[in-house]
Amino acid sequence: MNAPLPIVESDAARMPAVMLASPQAADAARWDAYVDRHPEGTFFHLLGWRDVLERAVGFRAHYLMALRGEAIAGVLPLVRVKSMLFGDSLVSLPFCVQGGVIADDASVERALLAEASALAERFGVDHLELRHTRPLAADWPTKSETYVLFRRALSADVDENMKAIPRKQRAMVRKGIAAGLVSRDETSLEHFFHIYATSVRNLGTPVFPRRYFEMLYQTFASRCRVTTVFDGANAVSSVLSFVYKDTIMPYYGGGLPAARELKAYDFMYWEVMRTACEQGIRCFDYGRSKRDSGSYAFKKNWGFEPEPLHYQYHLVKQHTLPDRNPNNPKYALAVDTWKKLPLPLANFLGPFVSPYLA
Repeated sequence: MNAPLPIVESDAARMPAVMLASPQAADAARWDAYVDRHPEGTFFHLLGWRDVLERAVGFRAHYLMALRGEAIAGVLPLVRVKSMLFGDSLVSLPFCVQGGVIADDASVERALLAEASALAERFGVDHLELRHTRPLAADWPTKSETYVLFRRALSADVDENMKAIPRKQRAMVRKGIAAGLVSRDETSLEHFFHIYATSVRNLGTPVFPRRYFEMLYQTFASRCRVTTVFDGANAVSSVLSFVYKDTIMPYYGGGLPAARELKAYDFMYWEVMRTACEQGIRCFDYGRSKRDSGSYAFKKNWGFEPEPLHYQYHLVKQHTLPDRNPNNPKYALAVDTWKKLPLPLANFLGPFVSPYLA
């Protein structure tokens, strides 16, 4: 996909035609600059994700860049996710809350949607999935009830942020403080990966490859933050957060069995919030959750209100919307079995399965 793709005429009579192309290495800075200044541009739209998903996971990326003359007018990151067990799809973006079309105007949006659909048809995938915060393609099948986003503005005053937490949840945070827990920002993934891998195994979920986290940390070093909570000398919970556009997003987190009794989860997220506030960050993004899941209830308890995410589909070979929800009863046996695996075996097998569930 190195050659320019077919030209699509703009609806605006006086605007130059839109040309679609695949971004090259030389386009990285201006791609990211476009994402930075676009109001709907997110951390997940940054071009570095292409390298992470290709090199760490082995996916094939098909990123699209819309041009008017020499200027970027829109972008759409796409990745093909193909496996014998879970089918074949074109997604924007796997592992990410969102990552669909961002563009200057509706005509560019339509050009990118049309080319993405054409790629899906040409590849013969089961479906194309675009993850948006608003229903961009009005006539596409859309899931708007499955996933929600939790985010809230932060006060410049640490005490005000504590007071904004509902009383019962605030009490959990204070119990963690009273237990003598301490948090540290770390420059290594050692504590984080062990804790995270243990936590997801205990939930019956395959862990992502360790090299995926290592590449994330290398590629987005200035935008990644690892916060680990200690009970004395023992690390009990840890979270990898992303920082982008005045927002902190604790994204991958977990805890050892002791963390729940110690209220280390509650303390950990408060520490992420507190330190972000002190550093001048003004938005806390709790990321996505499935409705009626445990993480959904946890985030609601912090006083965050859910915002629907709109996952939209162009169906090709598949005639029904995909459903890889771990709450789906047909996955119950697999989840229960995974919880019982020895941790070394779960860590070995997880990377062969987890990329195709994202």
